Amino acid sequence: MEFNKVIAVTGKPGLFQILSQTKTGVIVKSIVDGKRFPITATHNVSLLENIAIYTYEEDVPLLVVFKSMFEKTEGKEAISHKESGKKLEAFFSEVLPGYDEERVYTSNIKKVIQWFNILVKAGLDFSKVESITEAEKE
Repeated sequence: MEFNKVIAVTGKPGLFQILSQTKTGVIVKSIVDGKRFPITATHNVSLLENIAIYTYEEDVPLLVVFKSMFEKTEGKEAISHKESGKKLEAFFSEVLPGYDEERVYTSNIKKVIQWFNILVKAGLDFSKVESITEAEKE
């Protein structure tokens, strides 16, 4: 699975991998249950590699946050996204110190932790993702 082909679709739970493109949209496969279906232009789609988290200095790409979480959890799943808001915020501040607490809401933190756990469960190794993306840039 390539990180640059992972998307989130508004109104649909979980994450999806882009398989192919059609005239009217894309064919995706759910990372959670493996079901395939089309996503049309009427859906709001976000590539995970284009998402960033606000900090007081600069916006940090989601991949950097995921790598930090991967190192902290030693490649295992993080805490559950259903934990209390205080626990989620404490965990997130360890992973990304200096995140903008006024613009990054608890609901955003829940979503990031939920996505991370989905990707780890699917077997994505974030230590190898960097080499792929850097190789593509060159």
